[in-house]
Amino acid sequence: MGRISAKLYKRFNDIKNRKIIDIKDLHQAKKKSEEDIESIIKPEELGQDYHPFHAVYISTQNLVSVLAENLTAFDELDEYSKKVEKAEDIYYPGYPPMSPVTQSLFTFWAFFDLRVGIDEETIGTIIQDLNDILKIDAGTIELIKNLQESRLGIYFHNGCNDDGSINLYEIFTRKEYRCYSANKYQGNKGEIWLVRLAPPPFDMGDLHITITTPYIIINSTRKDWEEYFERVLPKLGKNPPILAYHELMKYGLIPDYWNEYVFQAYSNHTGIVIFLHGIPDKSEDLPHFDRDTCIDLSNILTKEEKKKALKKFMKKQKKKKKKKK
Repeated sequence: MGRISAKLYKRFNDIKNRKIIDIKDLHQAKKKSEEDIESIIKPEELGQDYHPFHAVYISTQNLVSVLAENLTAFDELDEYSKKVEKAEDIYYPGYPPMSPVTQSLFTFWAFFDLRVGIDEETIGTIIQDLNDILKIDAGTIELIKNLQESRLGIYFHNGCNDDGSINLYEIFTRKEYRCYSANKYQGNKGEIWLVRLAPPPFDMGDLHITITTPYIIINSTRKDWEEYFERVLPKLGKNPPILAYHELMKYGLIPDYWNEYVFQAYSNHTGIVIFLHGIPDKSEDLPHFDRDTCIDLSNILTKEEKKKALKKFMKKQKKKKKKKK
């Protein structure tokens, strides 16, 4: 359990064990709780337009959203709230032409990828840590865990199947996934996709779900991305390389890395798909990169690189002191 979770856990226990409780406060809290529960979408309410796997994940995300809203009322999550508010002001999540950072991309990032505190906790990990108090059923906790473990990936579209599913081949891991496209975009063989997959719930078969709007990266090849990973993964200082890849695709080189990439790389869109152009560490190829206003994704120092730079600086300082003596 992380420090933030531990503080919240203690706070909830203290509230629970208080001998004197204001009846008015209790009534308001109960009413708010009932309203929140009513607002949670149930899978069966989504109708036939949604694949059952997708429906359970939408319901789970909706529950996490309600819990996050309540948890962020506490001081322990002030840092988290400020980071999300700042990112909302910058990226204004929605859909083009308003913003290429979709609500689905932003929401999953905010709940499951945005880390805060010394222990690098997320809303997803905090909810799991607090489940003794929150009393969420085991099935829902498993779905939250699936979403917490999910991440973006770079995939090669390897064709469609007779059942309407898509074969997405992950370029770095060299694994192929049979996927259901949640927004019904089937795509074309040979496309490069940036998308987040969720596994089949409760190990029911092998069908994964694309839970974010697909981003199609035009004018790029598998080789371009393989070379990108060769350049960038060593910067993360993690071994084996699969750990570095997971770190990159889930957390980026900086917290806003993939939101910023999408923002800068936006090229065009239709009603169900967004097109990007360029590779993250080649800023000059990104259509909306502006050296004066944008983060230069080609010139980011990771934590490991900052540590190395600090060590170098400290060594130089020691040498200077010795020479003076």
